[in-house]
Amino acid sequence: MNNSKATEFSLKLYCLRYEDGGCSKKKCTALKLKRHNLLKIINKVKGSLNNALILNPFSKKEVSINDRKRILKYGLIVIDCSWKTLLNIKYLNKENSRRLPRLMAANPVNYGKWEKLTSAEAIAATLIITKFDDYAKLILSKFSWGNEFFKRNY
Repeated sequence: MNNSKATEFSLKLYCLRYEDGGCSKKKCTALKLKRHNLLKIINKVKGSLNNALILNPFSKKEVSINDRKRILKYGLIVIDCSWKTLLNIKYLNKENSRRLPRLMAANPVNYGKWEKLTSAEAIAATLIITKFDDYAKLILSKFSWGNEFFKRNY
């Protein structure tokens, strides 16, 4: 997929980002996606975003193809913060929270580790599961290690 496809990107992707010192701005995949206009950084979940699919590693429900319509209509939210902060976020108990299946990270910081995904990897995995394959490829094309994520997991 080439860069001109970025202008055709129509899914609503959001990152609820907490400045808790757990993420290097230089290495932050969410900020890189924002620079490519593929993601919007938000400070809180409000309005129609209350209905968006929220990625939550503690959810009892796993992302499935059944979540496709919700993502199309309301969007997808990934939460970018430390695990310690994540435990204290009130949005996590929502009915629209989903967790990912066990996946192996391909990012340089956590390469080969299970369930240690970057925001970009988590978004791409969700998009693959919900059959937005081209969008997932576009997301990970922005990272030198992006293709490795697909090789390891799909």
